[in-house]
Amino acid sequence: MIKTSLFADQEREAKLNKLGDALKVMEQHVDFVALADAVDEAAPRPGRERGGRPPFPTELMVRVLLIQQLFNLSDEQMEFQLLDRLSFQRFVGLRSSSQIPDRTTIWTFKEHLLKAGASESIFEAVNRQLSRHGYIARGGQMVDASIVQTPKQSMNKEEKALVGEGAMPIDWKPAKRRQKDMDARWTKKHGKSYFGYKVSANADKRYKLVRKIKVSTASEHDTLHFEAVLDPTNTNRNVLVDKGYVDGEREDRLTRQGWRMHIQRKGSKGKPISETQKRRNTRIAKTRARIEHVFAGLAEMGGKGLRTIGLARATLQLNWKVAAYNLRRLVYLKEARVEAF
Repeated sequence: MIKTSLFADQEREAKLNKLGDALKVMEQHVDFVALADAVDEAAPRPGRERGGRPPFPTELMVRVLLIQQLFNLSDEQMEFQLLDRLSFQRFVGLRSSSQIPDRTTIWTFKEHLLKAGASESIFEAVNRQLSRHGYIARGGQMVDASIVQTPKQSMNKEEKALVGEGAMPIDWKPAKRRQKDMDARWTKKHGKSYFGYKVSANADKRYKLVRKIKVSTASEHDTLHFEAVLDPTNTNRNVLVDKGYVDGEREDRLTRQGWRMHIQRKGSKGKPISETQKRRNTRIAKTRARIEHVFAGLAEMGGKGLRTIGLARATLQLNWKVAAYNLRRLVYLKEARVEAF
């Protein structure tokens, strides 16, 4: 016989706490009010002069978007989970509410951030909070890039040629235009073709937290954004990158600026690298590999694919994705420190 109880909800919450709710732990270390204030400053919410139903608070929407990135959910899936999942309802503060942000509300909030030019606001706010916790960039920095795929576009040869030139076929109707990604591009890596975008990232060696990012189309070479993601705040001037970033002129310039460049060497046809260079490459790889752990963490959260259309929306989503990764990493570092004591 199934036991019933008037206090079933409270009993379930107590058991959830006992088993360990990761979102509840995150609340202990993250100041969501400060994150919401930063987002509001970058993208002020519209007033209520025209009346209507008041919008959900910014803090609540920030929590919703962070959950969405942590668990790699679409807007439709997010709406369902807010209706169904106890830990999500509790985290966003809707445990006793009959209303939740639906898919349209979530989409509208993100569009509001786009129109305000506030795509990077959450990433910057999270990084400020990392510093307040004492996790400043230390030990040098590692730079790399990762391809982020989007759904392939179905177009004929003539349409592809026009899109490649930055134009749009004149016979496309508005509904079709909204479904075509005009910004995403093809690229090849290790002989395999990919369609979408690329995120260049800088992570510090000490904590494996992402300090700077740059989102671009997949066809743009990694080296184009190398200097854009260098972090001058790192306490160590070492920069570790793989052989794809070899550029003698740039290396000399950055060295004169005070950076200590550690770039793996690559051979050429008929001129392989020496044994000394191989050993040097191995030494660099042992440390540089730490940024691969970062990309693996992002991939676990769905950071290797996008559901969005266009570079602007890709930039918004990847900034929230990396911000969510940094918060998850912050909680790990704080909890590991507590256990150590």
